[in-house]
Amino acid sequence: MTNEHAAASVLLPPPPSTLHPAPFGQTLFDLSRPGRRATTLPPLDVPPAPLPPQGLLRQSLRLPEVSELDLVRHFVTLSQKNFSVDTTFYPLGSCTMKYNPKRNEEAARLPGFAQLHPHQAPEAAQGALEVMWELQRELCEITGTEACSLAPAAGAQGELSGMLMVRSYHVQRGDVARRTVLVPDSAHGTNPATAAMCGYEVVSLKSDQEGNVDLADLRQRLGPHVAGLMLTLPSTLGLFDVHVQEICRLVHEAGGLVYGDGANLNALLGRARPGDLGFDVIHINLHKTCSTPHGGGGPGAGPVCAGSLLAPYLPEPMVEDLSPGPFPAREGETTEGRGPRYRLGRPERSIGKVGAFHGNFGVLLRAYAYLRTLGAEGLREVADHAVLNANYLLARLRHAYHLPYDRTCMHEVVLSGRLQREQGVRTLDVAKRLLDYGFHAPTIYFPLLVEEALMIEPTETESKETLDAFVEAMLAIACEAREEPTLVTGAPGTTPVGRLNEAEAARKPILRWHPPTGN
Repeated sequence: MTNEHAAASVLLPPPPSTLHPAPFGQTLFDLSRPGRRATTLPPLDVPPAPLPPQGLLRQSLRLPEVSELDLVRHFVTLSQKNFSVDTTFYPLGSCTMKYNPKRNEEAARLPGFAQLHPHQAPEAAQGALEVMWELQRELCEITGTEACSLAPAAGAQGELSGMLMVRSYHVQRGDVARRTVLVPDSAHGTNPATAAMCGYEVVSLKSDQEGNVDLADLRQRLGPHVAGLMLTLPSTLGLFDVHVQEICRLVHEAGGLVYGDGANLNALLGRARPGDLGFDVIHINLHKTCSTPHGGGGPGAGPVCAGSLLAPYLPEPMVEDLSPGPFPAREGETTEGRGPRYRLGRPERSIGKVGAFHGNFGVLLRAYAYLRTLGAEGLREVADHAVLNANYLLARLRHAYHLPYDRTCMHEVVLSGRLQREQGVRTLDVAKRLLDYGFHAPTIYFPLLVEEALMIEPTETESKETLDAFVEAMLAIACEAREEPTLVTGAPGTTPVGRLNEAEAARKPILRWHPPTGN
């Protein structure tokens, strides 16, 4: 074992048995003992309801009988086996799994906000509407656009809203021959799916040797049949396309529109505005850019911002400011004759509603608190530190892992496991071995145009010490791939559950637990 390997090995966590006394495979049925109870129900204080028909009743129902202490320990132990951004470094590239400040959570739990009902009259929800109005303005300022709708409840829905706006624009003008949308091969994977859902034919654009959109390929594919281009900036390669303004100019000259996938906006905050670069419409993933909760299927928020051309097509509702007309009384004033200052309105040519109400309000609150806490200078620091951290990882890992695009990256760095593959170790093996070192794996095998891809995003919230520990683990794994490849190919070895058969798990999932016979 080399010195490099030995130094990194100290990062290995203790065996799971020392962390969690109860075996991972132990279920509540294993803990069950006759007569034990975790709770006692109070006496019935309402008339008993009749039972369902006899044919619907189960004659025997095996349930575990456990004490409250055993029950609490069981579920707390399970929770401690989960990776989360509050417990460990979570370097999922493109997903931006960064720390969620607790101050934002406190703001979202304020009774005046948390207890609002979506059907509440605007007159009784002026504070909430004011927050939404201010957030609309701030997101427009950040993106360099004219108007913003907070209605989309997720990034994918914001993306769909943006492309429906593009389609409505062309249809309203009678330009129905535009049936093609161009999508670079470095775009987010949802982009072609969104264009197809909007009824467009999707044409992929190649990247050049530097990772930018190939301008020659773009010029060849433009024409009166092109409705627009969907551009992810920075791209999924973690790179800023140096041709972005030329790309927008060429698409506009051909009569098309440019949609911006703003999922990676945290790399540009305070440094570049998509609207200034030529984008007509852009969505924002607040769970990435503004550190609102992420994962588990939600909650999410994907506001969509547009320039003057597409602003009339934004999804409803949007908050409108009626001043200098009626507005709530300020201190020392009376409310006589005054109505609400803010109301929910509908843009002139809106694509309509994309949700039941007016956005994921709790998530919007968290984003608003985040922006107001940081301010303009703080947002610039977010971008600066995100880019600095990613380039630090690039500099320290570039000689141990293949670097497909040798240039300064933005908020994430994309490496390749091609060197390790020569030793019989695949990128999946590297990801599994990282679990033994106490780290969640980065995104792997994406973007698709990089073979054996490792997509690492450190975010701006991680310290240098955390990044150094991650680097040492990655260097140790690279060393193991050369000297002891079976350590990597057999990983993980210290987690409660070993490597699963992922193909079988995907095709034949076991979705229901059955107690063992005889228990």
